[in-house]
Amino acid sequence: MGWGGGWSSAGGMFGGSAQAASGRAGLPFGGIPSELMEEATKLLATEPEHPKSQIHFTQRPSEKERQRLTLPKLLKVYPKWVVAGSALVIIISLTLQAGPLLTEFAIKNGMERGHRSLSVIVVCALLYLVLALASVYFQRLQVDVTGKLSSRVMHDLRIRVFTHFQRLSMDFFTDEKAGVLMSRMTSDIENLQQLIQDGISQFALQGLTMVVITAILFATNVTLAAWTVLMIVPLLFVFTIWFHQASERGYLLSRDRIALVLADLSESLYGIRVVTANNRQRHNIRNHRHVVGAYRDANLYTGRVNAIYGPSTAMIGILGQAMLLGIGGHMVLTHQLNVAYLIAFFLYLNRFFAPIQLLVQQYNSLQQGRSSIIRLRELLQTEPTVDEMENAVTLPALEGRITFEHVNFGYSPETQVLHDIDLEIAPGESVAFVGPTGAGKSTMAKLANRFYDPTSGRVLLDGIDIRTVTLRSLRSQLGVVPQEAFLFAGSIRTNLSFGRTDIDEDEIETAIDVVGLRELIDRLPEGIDTPVHERGQTLSAGERQQLALARAFLARPRVLILDEATSSLDLRSETVIERALDRLLEGRSAILIAHRLTTAQRADRIVVIDHGGIVEMGSPRDLLAAGGAYSTMYGAWLASGGRDATRAGA
Repeated sequence: MGWGGGWSSAGGMFGGSAQAASGRAGLPFGGIPSELMEEATKLLATEPEHPKSQIHFTQRPSEKERQRLTLPKLLKVYPKWVVAGSALVIIISLTLQAGPLLTEFAIKNGMERGHRSLSVIVVCALLYLVLALASVYFQRLQVDVTGKLSSRVMHDLRIRVFTHFQRLSMDFFTDEKAGVLMSRMTSDIENLQQLIQDGISQFALQGLTMVVITAILFATNVTLAAWTVLMIVPLLFVFTIWFHQASERGYLLSRDRIALVLADLSESLYGIRVVTANNRQRHNIRNHRHVVGAYRDANLYTGRVNAIYGPSTAMIGILGQAMLLGIGGHMVLTHQLNVAYLIAFFLYLNRFFAPIQLLVQQYNSLQQGRSSIIRLRELLQTEPTVDEMENAVTLPALEGRITFEHVNFGYSPETQVLHDIDLEIAPGESVAFVGPTGAGKSTMAKLANRFYDPTSGRVLLDGIDIRTVTLRSLRSQLGVVPQEAFLFAGSIRTNLSFGRTDIDEDEIETAIDVVGLRELIDRLPEGIDTPVHERGQTLSAGERQQLALARAFLARPRVLILDEATSSLDLRSETVIERALDRLLEGRSAILIAHRLTTAQRADRIVVIDHGGIVEMGSPRDLLAAGGAYSTMYGAWLASGGRDATRAGA
């Protein structure tokens, strides 16, 4: 049976809807074979209704989102699960500690002379078995409860971190490595999940166990219990304080270095073509070995700390038991203590030291989770440098007047990129920024879109300072086509409609024709529903750029910013795009950043930028006649074989 046919009457509609859904999502058809349709239908019949998700995103975080990240605040969202887990921990602790009491009772009332009774021993043994089975059942429930609790908490935390990423400004992502950010969303949150699922419950269980056993020890014999508390516990406490401080340093270092490992891996995989083309494999392996080696060293440090703490606490326990055996044996010989009580005391004493060893093992989980919380807290406390004002207003429909008013800007306080920029772009006017690399052209475009804020001065749209309006209303009226077009996982259709959700088929078809994508769409196996692979790697750079232009066309912005939009195109594609630009720019204000003068010459006005300032501006004809900086650039372009120079410059 093929994947596309052989459906039952009940499954035909289901299979068709699955196929259609796959097509709309831009995914290859992964329908259900007919032999599995009956089981799939039964499974779907038990599926509960899932209401449509309501996502309310605001640029400014709520008061709840601004709260400092702590484990108690994460857990208090689910009080019923926390209470249930706590109750189960108490029940498990009590059921586990009944065994030595039953042993003591069986010895005194079923084994000693004058009190020998097989029935007492059998009853105690059966009760011991029942309590053991009960503890297993309650532990199963406890694992189920903590598992559900940790899943819910981690779901909330992942959404919170991802939402925070959406709010942060461009400079944050420029300064931070992608692999470091990925480690926050993956390994750090997974460590925290492990802590909630296993670590906290085990800490609570073993801690409560020690409290219960301490009380029983004092009830059994005050003298032996006092020796235990006064001689053994202080030594364990001192070692634990040292271990806490030493291991915290190690785990924080480990979290930082695993982030660097992921960052180096991400960079190497993303740039694999450049690595291969330049024979950098050996160098990359050597560099990755250093990065992984640093992570290994951090783990070795924490391993050494654990190796000191674990055996040391075990040795303290052994020496303590030896000392108490001597004291207790003397008390039995001098008739100060019954042998049954001594046996019960040592059974509980072993159980007193067992939680300490388990706590040593769980402490690693605690420290990993704690260091992850610290790193996540630092991330969530990072404020966006470009933020909305509390009283930000919605930007009204634009005419398209763009004003740079005495603008100064630097990516760092020490270095200024733009110096006292004064420029006004009229509604419907297209202005090309030209100049050498690093002059500040792209920076001006980023300020217009408010990816960054000026160090001083203002950027105005229709006379309104863009810092006073909501970012959503601002960017909904600005279209940006970057130098390197980025395509998302999905289909060509979903990438074209990325900026709008209300696009109809006719608009998409028009955009395809306008930017010259018809030939590409016609030769693809599934047309507009063909899947786009990661970052559009199966398409050429020019095809990706055409898709980005079509996406901007469909977004219907009032102001358009093209950052080297034709830099990746061949001459044939550039000719198609130039015709598309005439349609795209019609009636819109536009900023064109171009190294290719064929694009710049289509603008109404050209602004020459150099060393962070405006050198000259005017129409292409006027600047050529002036014989200034643009004329020099134009002459160099002609000498390098620039095409259509006479038509564009005349």
